[in-house]
Amino acid sequence: MTIKYGTACAAAALFCVAPVDAGAQSPAPNSENNDHDEIIVEGLRLATPASETGSSVSIITAEDIELRGYAFALDALASAPGVTVNQNGAFGGLATVRIRGAASDQTLVLLDGVPLGDPTAVGGGYDFSLLDAADIERIEVLKGPQSTLWGSDAIGGVVNIITKRPEAGIGARLFAEGGSFKTYRGGAAVFGANDIGDFRLAASGITSDGVSKADANDGNGEADDYDGRTFAARGGLNLPHGMRIEARARYMQGETEIDGFPPPNFSLADTSDYSKTEQFTTAATLSAPLFDERLENSFMAGFTDIKRTGNFGGFAALDKGDRLILRYQGTLNISARHRLAFGAEREENEANSDKTSVNGLFALYELKPFDGLTLTAGVRNDDHSRFGSATTARAAAAWSPSSYVTLRGSWGEGFKAPTIFQLTQTFGLLPANGDLEPETSSAFDIGVDLTAPNSRARLSVTYFDRDTENLIIFAPNFRYENLDATKANGIETALDITVTNTISISTSYAYIDAEDATTGERQIRIPRHSGDFTVIYKNGPISGSAVLRYNGAESEGAFGTDVASWVRVDLAASYQVNETIELYTRIENLFDENYQQISGFGTPGLSATGGVRLAF
Repeated sequence: MTIKYGTACAAAALFCVAPVDAGAQSPAPNSENNDHDEIIVEGLRLATPASETGSSVSIITAEDIELRGYAFALDALASAPGVTVNQNGAFGGLATVRIRGAASDQTLVLLDGVPLGDPTAVGGGYDFSLLDAADIERIEVLKGPQSTLWGSDAIGGVVNIITKRPEAGIGARLFAEGGSFKTYRGGAAVFGANDIGDFRLAASGITSDGVSKADANDGNGEADDYDGRTFAARGGLNLPHGMRIEARARYMQGETEIDGFPPPNFSLADTSDYSKTEQFTTAATLSAPLFDERLENSFMAGFTDIKRTGNFGGFAALDKGDRLILRYQGTLNISARHRLAFGAEREENEANSDKTSVNGLFALYELKPFDGLTLTAGVRNDDHSRFGSATTARAAAAWSPSSYVTLRGSWGEGFKAPTIFQLTQTFGLLPANGDLEPETSSAFDIGVDLTAPNSRARLSVTYFDRDTENLIIFAPNFRYENLDATKANGIETALDITVTNTISISTSYAYIDAEDATTGERQIRIPRHSGDFTVIYKNGPISGSAVLRYNGAESEGAFGTDVASWVRVDLAASYQVNETIELYTRIENLFDENYQQISGFGTPGLSATGGVRLAF
């Protein structure tokens, strides 16, 4: 018997994951780059130095990822304040991201500008379990509603992932590692670039015996295997008159054993279930400047195809979906103090033969009335094939009265279109609700960044507030309805200190008060308190990090036992033998903390990995 994957998981999703902070500052607290103005935020449509954005942005670089030994993008995102990650079992378990308490499917995920959300999923969110960190150059986490910039799904924020670009000359990178749970991971990349053009080919893979998805401490002793692989290619050709054409393609595949809810108890336990996901993404971009580069034009076509198969409680599952996106953006550099971005997009989604489409128009204006002050404002209209149109707006300001102080603030609106699953699926006598309206949100944040005169210390503090209405929930009449509303507010802080020429520390903390606007009950899987403390050591060929991560208690509502707070300590170190060879190691969960991210699902205990990187 074959069923739709989304239907098979509709009830189980309550137990799975439903679906980075620094302020308008440049690197997030976990970044070692102290030259803030050199960090250019690309996810804001107008490429802008982070200190001038006014918006709250966290940036995680490839150096951050390597220094801490992160294997997956999910691990890196967990280090950003205000970001909550949940995974129903390590090594391939469904993994999603929440920003400032918004639902995980209200986080828009972009990979080199192409949306990655799953059109076949119940809420259309993205499963981060596939995304290996080996090919990532930078992650930008834009917090708060960003629909004016990117359209639907950006109620909570945007995770903008930028992959590595070709380097000059001809070269290659390789890495191989192995460790606990019979885990082996490796990858390679070859690249080249000159005045004519460039290319980069990369591949990575991981295999592991894993741990039991259902917590071993509950008597589940069967380890669940995981295998994943990624192949990526990109190339560009530099044309006359400053024009450039570029193409990118990426194939990701992951297969994992999972656990389910077998009879007669229907509680989480070892089963023989499995899930396999294949995702192919490709895009082509043409850049064509005009009028001595005063007008920059960019045309992009992107396509994502996803296929999910598996076995859940004896039922075979199959889901297929794809997304086509066509985008034009023009950027008019009016003068040094005036810039205007404008454009149009069309997005077409298909899931198991059902289709939706949306057309969008947007404009964003940047004004610098005097040195130190940057103002931006924008508006966007999206016309959806099912529910009609939605208009959103945003505004932001950043003011630096001195080189030591930056005051910033932003306000924005967001919306999320109903998914194909929500518009078409029903489990009762009533037909599917084709009259669903989009979810909407409005939010603001204000903050300050303080830098010591010697630039050896930097403090960032941000307050945020968000209201979300018209939330789509699975109603008692066994179909989807607009019935709920939530609100959230909180504080994010970050402190970076350069102690000596070899030692630096960073600490971040987030308080998130997220609740149902009607009942006042806490939202599930959102800790009120979270944060980390990191020590970085760099001395010649030796570097290392120690990270203490705290996650406060989380509510599971009526669907399980609340998750207790936990503390985990991870260590990483590397030794640069010469220009070609680097040795590295990582120890996770140093003190063997017994914890869960989702009620009933297991996490690894003390584990270690060692490997080698080669550069040619």
